Amino acid sequence: MASIVVTGGAGFIGSNIVARLARRADTDVFVCDRLRDAASGKWKNIARHDIADIIAPEELLYRLETRFPDGLQAIVHMGAISSTTEPDVDRIVENNFRLSKAIWDWCAARKTPLIYASSAATYGNGDDGFVDDNAYAAVLAQRPLNAYGWSKKMFDLYALREAAQANAPPKWSGLRFFNVYGPNEYHKGGQKSVVAHLYPKAAAGEQTRLFKSHHPDYPDGGQKRDFIYVDDCVDVAEWLLTGEKQGGVVNVGSGRARTFLELAEALYAAIGRKPDVDFVETPADIRKNYQYFTEADLTRLRSLGYDKQFTSIEAGVGSYVKDYLSKEDPYV
Repeated sequence: MASIVVTGGAGFIGSNIVARLARRADTDVFVCDRLRDAASGKWKNIARHDIADIIAPEELLYRLETRFPDGLQAIVHMGAISSTTEPDVDRIVENNFRLSKAIWDWCAARKTPLIYASSAATYGNGDDGFVDDNAYAAVLAQRPLNAYGWSKKMFDLYALREAAQANAPPKWSGLRFFNVYGPNEYHKGGQKSVVAHLYPKAAAGEQTRLFKSHHPDYPDGGQKRDFIYVDDCVDVAEWLLTGEKQGGVVNVGSGRARTFLELAEALYAAIGRKPDVDFVETPADIRKNYQYFTEADLTRLRSLGYDKQFTSIEAGVGSYVKDYLSKEDPYV
């Protein structure tokens, strides 16, 4: 049996990847994650699947050495402190940078393919665009708006530098995810997608809320993001995992910016109601670094040969509502 370790495997994107891999009859899936309090429901993200083992993050390197001394089929490294408002920068660095370096080095030494989660947060406010240029100088010039984005930029730089010195896994990709939404994000609290936040009130017939715009070029609700359904993220990860392409640092978004109001309208359409949205002030603590526009440049991904079309927000939100949010058991 082939063995794959998925770090952050009980988290949002990670658990969706685990679900896909666990369907393979020839693959043992090992989840590295903390499940924390049972009330959070995070454990439910992997409860439907046959998991070979669950590894605590602090035990990962030891377990890799002792159980897989000759390497694995791959490591899918989705684990991270993903909150953009996390105040403890030392904690971010330890989890997002140092552990990632150790995993990279292990994969390079054991000739084990590696796919890891980067982030569109590396682009900052997007003044220089959202092009996944793999030139070291281009990545160095990016200016993230928060410590989370900075930590992802640091590791992208490490990966590019090591790869240039021929100290890299035999195949590797860093996936710069844009605004991902979909099932299994319920444990994320304030970091859940707008769809997950709005659904309970919209479904109950109550008015929902979006942030006002504080930018003259964008009306209320007209702030634009590249929203991508989590199934599309898993498709890209699986394609890179099973193919022969060397992805490098690559954008994973829909390639089309849509407004928050359009996202809300897609949600209301999915539940069969007319939109009822109020606009409230953006909290002062996030207003300064608020992004008004993101849109993935997909030139690199397409040049690698990925030709599958991405899910529109109408189709993605419709699936999310029909197949998950409206169900008693909304997990993948």
